[in-house]
Amino acid sequence: MNSLAGTLDSELLAAGARAVPASLDAFLADVERRAFRLAELQLGHREDAMDAVQDAMLRLVRHYREKPAQEWTPLFWGILRRRIVDLQRRRKVRSIVVGWLGGRDEDGEDLPAWEPPDNAPGPLQRLHDSQSWSDLTAAVQRLPQRQREAFLLRMLEGLDVAQTAQAMGCSEGSVKTHLSRAMHHLRDQLEDWR
Repeated sequence: MNSLAGTLDSELLAAGARAVPASLDAFLADVERRAFRLAELQLGHREDAMDAVQDAMLRLVRHYREKPAQEWTPLFWGILRRRIVDLQRRRKVRSIVVGWLGGRDEDGEDLPAWEPPDNAPGPLQRLHDSQSWSDLTAAVQRLPQRQREAFLLRMLEGLDVAQTAQAMGCSEGSVKTHLSRAMHHLRDQLEDWR
């Protein structure tokens, strides 16, 4: 866990030291890898994560290109969060519909079955201490949705409270509450790594 903590600390320091990007292209290039990691962790499926990040980037470019560079970060993470929630809802609805229809369409053909996300090891799980990262990932995935969002945006992305609140569409107090509860749950679940 210590190597993981060091990695997270170095990522947070790098996030805090980031200057405001000179162009939207530079911002997107800088945020792309972190956004993909966050989306893959939330969705558990590599292709869905790529789609979510790409959609968020396109929406930022189409609708918010003229906004000041300081506003791009919370806008982007808010767009990505909403896209992830949309994909999660679609999965749930699809699984319900396939169950109602009995798995066949009107022509008698089998409908594509909804499959749970593939939790195969991703790029982040290839870190030096893969076992601790795997346990942390599982613990984060067990968090309630809002606590998980607050944890990922604050701790992994390094957004401040105000930016996290804007991205999540809630008050700063709610962000602090969600993060506090998430940290409490993670401490309990990862006690063996102390």
